[in-house]
Amino acid sequence: MGKFLPWISMAKGLAFVALSLIIGVLQSANAEVPAIFILGDSTVDVGTNNYLPDSNITANFPHNGVDFPFQRATGRFSNGLNTADFLAKFFGFKRSPVSFLSLNGTLAIKKRRFRGVNFASAGSGLLDITGQTSTQKANVVPMGEQVYQFSMVYNDLVASKGTSEAQNFLSKSLIFISVGSNDIVGNHYSKNPIPKEQFIPNLAVVYEKHLRNLINVGARKFGIISVPPVGCCPSQRVSANGECLKELNDQAEAFFSTMDTLMRNLSYENKDIKYSLGNTFNITKPVIDNPQNSSFTDVKNACCGNGTLHCTPLASLCSNRHKYLFWDLFHPTQAASRLAASILFVGDSRFATPVNFSQLAEA
Repeated sequence: MGKFLPWISMAKGLAFVALSLIIGVLQSANAEVPAIFILGDSTVDVGTNNYLPDSNITANFPHNGVDFPFQRATGRFSNGLNTADFLAKFFGFKRSPVSFLSLNGTLAIKKRRFRGVNFASAGSGLLDITGQTSTQKANVVPMGEQVYQFSMVYNDLVASKGTSEAQNFLSKSLIFISVGSNDIVGNHYSKNPIPKEQFIPNLAVVYEKHLRNLINVGARKFGIISVPPVGCCPSQRVSANGECLKELNDQAEAFFSTMDTLMRNLSYENKDIKYSLGNTFNITKPVIDNPQNSSFTDVKNACCGNGTLHCTPLASLCSNRHKYLFWDLFHPTQAASRLAASILFVGDSRFATPVNFSQLAEA
């Protein structure tokens, strides 16, 4: 555990350590990133599900957004900004690009400087069935549909800039993907769960399909955010007598190992593909195991709802939100998201491989 302590301590002295490293690479990295595109689930969603009339997986109500500018509940499952926002900020953006669905099908590429789109949808997964409650209603935007939306952006870029310029634009842009947790949790609680040894490789096959489809429409630089220790979320501790659910954490670790192999093989086959695989399990688990070495005083309970109830306007709300690792039953606080994004951005090979996210921009 000792090898993680310097990075756990970074949570305590983040403003003095991580942010100083980030400032040192901001200018050069930002110059190489014309746009950011974000795909995935609620960890990086900025309000996509607000535009799905039938979705019951939304966060556009208090106490969500209590620390966002003007206390706006934007649809982020957070008290403020999420990981996508902080990654974007570290590359010189104001925050994450807006949701694709908020644009009403009009990217306005010609009318203003185009800096990217967020396709992420809370509750979604790699599998089309993940997060869906009915075949008749769109509860989430699954990864397959998000990839299709990215292809629509590619077509608009080609129409606006021409094929060569569009491809050059995308080759320098970053594609952040944070997905897999909902698939793993959904399978675990299904009536007939598929064993880990079969399910995780199956997820990798689907992930590879999505990545290849993105590559086919110009994506070249991938920041892959793997699955965190989902077994330690407050929602899972409830069913494990307050402890982390080991089976889910084992699957999260297996998912990272499988993704490591997948990305190595994919980049070997496609020489112009660059990637950084972020290990959020290694980032988060040491903080949970040794909170005394971090800035967090509560790593078990939810700030909103106290770990047993969903975050609603009537739920209890902690006052020291920067001291909590978890915002609600499933999601990190703004402080935890800032820490994760910081380590993804400047961390060493224990937390991002073969390069970190800032180095990815320069590759």
